Amino acid sequence: MLLVSDVHGAFDALAEVAAAGETLLVLGDLLNFVDYRTLDGMLAEVAGKEFVAQLTGLRTRGDHAAAHDLWAEFGAGRETEIRERYDELTRAAYGEAAAALAGSHAFVTYGNVDRPDLLRDMVPEGVTFVDAGVFDIEGLVVGIVGGGVPSLGVPGEVAHDAMADRLSTLGPVEMLCTHVAPAVRQLSTDVIGGRPKQSVPVLEYLREHRPRWHYFGDIHQPQATTWRVGKTICRNVGYFRATRRPVRHG
Repeated sequence: MLLVSDVHGAFDALAEVAAAGETLLVLGDLLNFVDYRTLDGMLAEVAGKEFVAQLTGLRTRGDHAAAHDLWAEFGAGRETEIRERYDELTRAAYGEAAAALAGSHAFVTYGNVDRPDLLRDMVPEGVTFVDAGVFDIEGLVVGIVGGGVPSLGVPGEVAHDAMADRLSTLGPVEMLCTHVAPAVRQLSTDVIGGRPKQSVPVLEYLREHRPRWHYFGDIHQPQATTWRVGKTICRNVGYFRATRRPVRHG
């Protein structure tokens, strides 16, 4: 069983992993909204790299209020134009993702930058889109829950109470797979961005049900990639756009 997260447009590398013929779990963030290293991505397609440099500079310095104001100023009066362009870019990207996954035995959930409504409709035949559910995968009871932590109010985010409700429907599992990190500082804080993105409901689930493994993504440069919460081994499966390598379970 192979796992990836934070594909962010690296569909050529995803196709290579999918072609291996093994069960593949994709833990969200297929879209490339912005690559902080190169400033490439959908935002640059819409606003240009100069604007992206300004915006990411503010966010990297932790001035999220100024970044919000800059974006609001840029989009004022252009809301419909920007939304239509993002829809166009999103559908094109998910078309590439579908082509990469075609013929594979994959389970796909979504992260904060994704559009779950569009992703659900565009996964190819034989690939399972998961909002929240439990599956028997290679003899393991696996729970999968999609969604990012609330921050910007975008479609891929899930409120903490809604996340808790989704996790409660799983019951005990042997392996939990989410996009978001549990509320453990070493796992949920990006050493570049500096802003923690963490889920208290996920941590509470780990403490209550004690799955043997928890796999997740979302944090591109974590302080630690592996941590133990009680009996659970937690592992960040990596920033796939940068590593281009899956994590193998077992």
